[in-house]
Amino acid sequence: MSRFYRLDVQPDLFGFWLLVREWGRIGRPGRTRVVSFATIDEAHDALQRQRRAKERRGYADGEESAASR
Repeated sequence: MSRFYRLDVQPDLFGFWLLVREWGRIGRPGRTRVVSFATIDEAHDALQRQRRAKERRGYADGEESAASR
């Protein structure tokens, strides 16, 4: 069963920064969770923490995993 996990940092309309997490099975609609941060640095720190956690569970960067196929 192939799964995906996407992380992104985006600005919102109110001057905050959002960490957008989306995950699910490839080919199906995924789930989305959005967390707001006051600064872009806080949002990027949270993104890096999530990325490390997912890499420990076996997720790989999409560009790296596509190159290895």
